[in-house]
Amino acid sequence: MPKILIANRGEIAVRIIRACSHYGHTSVAVYADQDLEAMHTQLADEAYSLPGTNAAETYLNIDAIIAVAKKSGAEAVHPGYGFLSENADFAAAVEDAGLIWIGPTAETITALGDKVTARKLAQKVGAPLAPGIDRPLENAAEVEDFAAEHGLPIIIKAAHGGGGRGMKIVHDLAEVAGAFESATREAVEAFGRSECFVEKFLERPRHVEVQVVGDGQGRVVAIGDRDCSAQRRNQKLIEEAPAPGLSADQRERLRRSAEAICAEVDYRGAGTVEFLLAADSTMTFLEVNTRLQVEHPVTEAVSGVDLVAEQFRIAFGNGLSLDSTPEPRGHAIELRINAEDPGRGFLPTPGRIDALTAPGGPGVRWDAGVRAGDTVQPAFDSLFAKLIVHGPDRPTAIARTVTAAGELHVEGPATVLPCSLEILTDPAFTAEELGIHTQWIESELLPRMTMQDRPAPTPESSLQRMDIEVDGKLTRLGLPAALLAALGAAGGAGADAASGTGSAGAEGGAADTGAVNAPVPGNLVDYLLEDGAEVAAGDDVAVLSAMKMETRVQAPVAGALRQVAKVGDMVAVGEVIAHIE
Repeated sequence: MPKILIANRGEIAVRIIRACSHYGHTSVAVYADQDLEAMHTQLADEAYSLPGTNAAETYLNIDAIIAVAKKSGAEAVHPGYGFLSENADFAAAVEDAGLIWIGPTAETITALGDKVTARKLAQKVGAPLAPGIDRPLENAAEVEDFAAEHGLPIIIKAAHGGGGRGMKIVHDLAEVAGAFESATREAVEAFGRSECFVEKFLERPRHVEVQVVGDGQGRVVAIGDRDCSAQRRNQKLIEEAPAPGLSADQRERLRRSAEAICAEVDYRGAGTVEFLLAADSTMTFLEVNTRLQVEHPVTEAVSGVDLVAEQFRIAFGNGLSLDSTPEPRGHAIELRINAEDPGRGFLPTPGRIDALTAPGGPGVRWDAGVRAGDTVQPAFDSLFAKLIVHGPDRPTAIARTVTAAGELHVEGPATVLPCSLEILTDPAFTAEELGIHTQWIESELLPRMTMQDRPAPTPESSLQRMDIEVDGKLTRLGLPAALLAALGAAGGAGADAASGTGSAGAEGGAADTGAVNAPVPGNLVDYLLEDGAEVAAGDDVAVLSAMKMETRVQAPVAGALRQVAKVGDMVAVGEVIAHIE
């Protein structure tokens, strides 16, 4: 059976590694320096390093991944979700290297991964659409002109990729320029492409989507639909299948529209077509994700279809295992377990997981990329596990999910679990007529949330590499910096780096009321004001990028801004990046 390289990390890599084991494939993992002892690295049949500590050097490094595929003797590549999963250049590079790409063709990814082109395809097949500019934007002025013509709110979206990155909702014309710049930055960091477009935004909409599979020869089948309306920062928190409260006509139109859009490009593999549904029943096409979705397990639970196995079947020339949409069996709910603190506006809280107890019981599935003692790494996504619960009907599924969530115990990083429990027990979610919409968490729920304890700063876990000679052959060896420091081989500078100390943090202190501290560990991408500018308490002064998302940093007091850290610096949580004098 083919050997499969998984070009990803975390829980999705573990999910695919297990599928490889189930169906007789040899699994090959790749890992960044800090993932040396990660769960996916330990479970795979083989594991190879991608030297580096950030996404660009590792899981977004096409040349490095192809080199590992060749070195390992892999015959196929599965991209998971995120990273390079919707990168047409990567898909083409895999096939150019003579390997099997487990996903749509590069041409399909280009056509559907570009949201502008996808809108045109949706229009061609008669799918519902909101007004928008169907080409990449050149500047913020175009957004302002569109808003003046069609009114607010509007949404600026990255033309490539998904997962809520590079997506900004604008309710005030004065915010357009900043939102456009922020969306562009996030798009570049998450997907390596800066193109964005704009469309009219439906207020208080539900987010519904259709899971499809295609054989690459024009036959596409909708496996089922989902509701993913419980979102924060335009990223999903809770998903369920099937989507509740849809009429038979709405469900039919969504499924047939999804099949028609994908059939236009001879879709191959698993994919998801997303829509928005307004309170007045207005529907609009949103985008196509040309990959496996984070929330695929809820569809698996109610359809009985193993979507990763289906991806394998299609990629290896065995076609689809079904001819039509299966009748859903019961109801399923998924909770994403992210290292974020809802009480602090969902700030990322990476750190070591000191204790972890997973739940059990009827219909409970636990998909995780970590175990107790592992670290949720600040350089990557905050999602580290998923809790999926199935029941014979929606009320039972909700009750079982509440029970399972109550059993779940995580010590170390703050998590979104308290927020998820609030949602699961709120009448807006439990009512027969769903009252949740995509802005509900920010508008209704966040004011209720309290802050959790902050985790201790995560020490650096990168490797130090050196050339050594083994049996007359020069070999490059990577060893954990902490081990070298303990052996006295790393020197004083390495010890300082491992402890997280640095000159930028030395100027501040607990009593320094003017210190502007980094609320999260991350990269300082920009100052919003010039050095010396006058600020008021609460003004945004800088932007950090942490776990693929931007976080704005506020001035603690009024005064003059004095920049300390430099744009481009990696800063630790609590580190002083500026002073207000």
